[in-house]
Parts: sequence; C-alpha cells; structure tokens
Amino acid sequence: MDFCSRCGMATERAIPPGDDRERDVCSACAQVHYANPKVVVGCLVEEDGALLLCRRAIEPAVGLWTPPAGYLELGESTADGAARETREEAGAEVEVGPPHTLLDVPHIGQCYALFHARLAQGARVSPGVESQEARFFALSDLPFGEIAFPVLHFALELYAADALSGIQRMHTGVVRGRAPLRAAERFDPRHYELARHRAFELTH
Repeated sequence: MDFCSRCGMATERAIPPGDDRERDVCSACAQVHYANPKVVVGCLVEEDGALLLCRRAIEPAVGLWTPPAGYLELGESTADGAARETREEAGAEVEVGPPHTLLDVPHIGQCYALFHARLAQGARVSPGVESQEARFFALSDLPFGEIAFPVLHFALELYAADALSGIQRMHTGVVRGRAPLRAAERFDPRHYELARHRAFELTH
C-alpha cells in the first residue's frame, strides 16, 4: 500500500478524470501521484578522434565502461545535466554540442539523451568518486564487450558508425529487451534490440 505525500492517507489505483490509465490516487484528498520515466543525460566527449569513457566504481555494472552519464536533476536543462555528469564522473569541463542519441527504454521507465561534446579549453580528465578511471579510447579500441548498459552499447555503435562515415547524425529509437530476461542477461546487449531507429543528418 502507498500513501499520499500531501495528507498521508492511503492511495488506490484509479483512472483520474480525463486520463487514459490507472494512477495512484489519494482516497482522501484525491491527489494524483504520477510515476513518470527518468531522464538519463550524458556526453560523448571527443578529442582527436577518440572518445572519453569512464569505468564505473559503483553498482550496477561496477567495473564496466560508460560515457559519463546519469540522471537529470530538477532545474537543469538536458545539456546542463550532461555537462554536470561529465564533471562528476570524469572531472572534466566540457562544451556541449548537438544531441547524438535520444533513446527510449520503456521497460525500465528511462529515456537517454547523449550529446556530442568537447573538452573546454585547458580542461583535463580526472575521474570522480563514481569512476575507477576515465580515459580516451580510439575508435578501433572501444571496449564493446565491456559496456555497462545495453542502451549505451547501441549508442556507441551508432557513434562509431557515424565517425567512420564522416557524417554527423542524431539518432532516435526504442531499446527493448527480448523477454523473458534472466538476471545474468540484464546487461548483455545480445538480449536487446534497437527498434524504430531513425537517423537525421545534422547540418552545420
């Protein structure tokens, strides 16, 4: 049983007027409690043809690699959140460019927004407490077998394909797990698919 954050009374599942699905609604004050997806933001930081990745020091997926990324905070724009996550995880100030990937992950209630970025003038990389290390990888050395989350695996595949083609694109799509997933398959991209993928060439 859940309780209302406004008055403390129990909530019940009901369809509020004008809505199209069940929500948690307070049985006393009728406050509607919405559960909405979380937004993950991050940067694809590029330097001399190499990409910045961080090795995670925290669960889940400790020891695996990811672009600097994390949850968007209230009061932030997506680009500001991506820059903050890069400071926190890689210790680097960046200049955020255009979006590269906007990928939805409905089965876990998340959406990802990853931006092209470059190190700010004079900036250096120094991993934060959430990262074991942070370093640049050449395109041919990206550790695809050690990427933390399937959605980021797909994003890096798209990034690598764009880099090889020399065409900068923005990508959208939906990442779906091939059910039923066992616990050992949770971070294995072979058990997921990128559906409804669309690519839009960016103009300068």
